[in-house]
Amino acid sequence: MLFNIFLLIAGLGALVWSADKFVYGAAAFARNLGLPPMLIGLTIVAMGSSAPEMFVAATASMDGMTDTAIGNVLGSNVANITLILGITALMGAIAVRSQTLLREIPMMLAATAIAGYFLHDGFLTRMEGVMLMGLFFILMGYLIWHGLTNKNPDPLADEADEEIPTGVPTRKAVLWLVVGIVLLPLSADWMVQGAVGIAKAYHLSDLVIGLTIIAIGTSLPELAACVAGVLKKEDDLAIGNIVGSNLFNILAVLALPALIAPGEVDASASTRDFYMVMATSSALAVFILLSGRARALKPWHGGVLLFTFIAYQLFLFLA
Repeated sequence: MLFNIFLLIAGLGALVWSADKFVYGAAAFARNLGLPPMLIGLTIVAMGSSAPEMFVAATASMDGMTDTAIGNVLGSNVANITLILGITALMGAIAVRSQTLLREIPMMLAATAIAGYFLHDGFLTRMEGVMLMGLFFILMGYLIWHGLTNKNPDPLADEADEEIPTGVPTRKAVLWLVVGIVLLPLSADWMVQGAVGIAKAYHLSDLVIGLTIIAIGTSLPELAACVAGVLKKEDDLAIGNIVGSNLFNILAVLALPALIAPGEVDASASTRDFYMVMATSSALAVFILLSGRARALKPWHGGVLLFTFIAYQLFLFLA
């Protein structure tokens, strides 16, 4: 048990650190190539924040733990909204001014509904994985095209520009990029093995492992990014990290177990847990889009979200 705890903690720490270095190196390298900040923010930074989920899902799928991979996606999306935004909103109202975000939130809901349709029959096929990945590339292509052609000022673009490293030598950027790429799969494997060892000792299913221990761990980079964004008064970037991460998770990351190890899905994932993802995603949309002209997550919204997270975790462990 002590060895599994060590593996989990070491894997989690290395996973978060290597994901940060990967984003740092990739974003700095992209800036040195002259790519626009909005493009870097919508692609490298958004994908980088979901790198832990991506590598954990791939590792678990290759180990034959498809339910853990799927649970990681669903659990991370729930944790991103309820835990991460819940804590962040309790620090003060988070205003949304970006038109890009107001488009991405309905896209997140639509993508979640499509994923739910694929899961509802209890099977995830390779073709469905191809379709999810195809939708991801189409969506990213649209967002990139719109971000590059839209001439109207957008707060998200300005905030993204401030977060992208400047003055980093290309050699150093490439070094950190390579370090991240090498360490991400290794640390993901350590984390999965440690979490599985602990969870098996307490007779938890593969799905619950993904929904709880692993999902919370892989969401930690988003927590750090959101808290930092709010402290810097970069509200749009804070929520943008969550919406972008959830979009990436539900399309690109969920496609990985379908592509690597297609097959039967735990019935709870396609019912209880998917409904939770849909409900929390809808709550975020309702809180923001129907909050009047303020377009903000308020502290009481954060309280509701955080309470929901705690209740859901207790239910999973006690059910």
